[in-house]
Amino acid sequence: MFAKTQRNNLTQGTAVVPKKKDLVRRIIQYKYFYLMFLPVFIFTIVFNYIPMAGIRFAFYKYNPFAPPKFIGWENFKTLLVNPKFIAAFKNTITLSIVNLVLGMLVSIIFALLLNELYNKYFKSFVQTVLYLPHFISWVVTASIFYLILSPTDGFINQILGFFGIEPIYFMIEEKWWTPIYYFINRWKETGWGTIIYLAALSGINPELYEAAVIDGAGRLKQTWYVTIPGIMSTILVVFILNLAKVMNIFESVFVLQNPMVLNVSEVIRTYNYKVGLLQSDYGYSTAVGLFNSVISMVLVIIADKASQKIKGSGIL
Repeated sequence: MFAKTQRNNLTQGTAVVPKKKDLVRRIIQYKYFYLMFLPVFIFTIVFNYIPMAGIRFAFYKYNPFAPPKFIGWENFKTLLVNPKFIAAFKNTITLSIVNLVLGMLVSIIFALLLNELYNKYFKSFVQTVLYLPHFISWVVTASIFYLILSPTDGFINQILGFFGIEPIYFMIEEKWWTPIYYFINRWKETGWGTIIYLAALSGINPELYEAAVIDGAGRLKQTWYVTIPGIMSTILVVFILNLAKVMNIFESVFVLQNPMVLNVSEVIRTYNYKVGLLQSDYGYSTAVGLFNSVISMVLVIIADKASQKIKGSGIL
């Protein structure tokens, strides 16, 4: 009845503004939907919001060996002058932003190429090959590449040795670790990243391509003037969603990290893990985590403002 009333009002061109007094009636009317939503709501409250009470420890000196002692902003002052934290912050921004840009570019290019394949069997085969690495855990992925790049048994160094080149210690030399990190990330996640772009490509009106052909546009011009604008909204949404995770890289770095490359591989979350869990400095590690969250929120707000300026609306 309520939905029917809404449809009638929309048909008549009048907007429906829900009133607070209707809330109880709507809850009773859609009680089964609310019952299905209840476990999700409880889960979110218990595991996402209640733990936020621990934020207060960012303002305490707190470890397992002494009672919490309030010290105000001292933890934040310490982290802002700590060279290890500053290096971790720079590495986090560099690795994440470069990885984000590379990921979007490579995924869009692969999606465009896959969209040009007309043989559905070959297209399905290529998509399957591209998607599979996503389902391999980071631990297994790191093991595979450690074996491939081993200076003694890895086939890359065996090929180099065939040409008389000395073995390269790819995973413990700083100049090699960073590009290898980007490559492994693209190998693992590019296929999965193409899915959303392929879905966006399927939604472009074919008549736009027909009109472009009539105007004499080749494949490249069709891609530039029809395809890219057609998926621009999706690109912006994916960018904003991924930007929110820029400060949260951990597993991919942690499994490839070793003491020889800490200068280029230490990021905020691996640093936080070592300070909080290994050194048991809970107060300082909470301050690091809170700082990390605030920077993430600022990045999302900036991206949303950019979205509003570019396409006239945000997504937040």
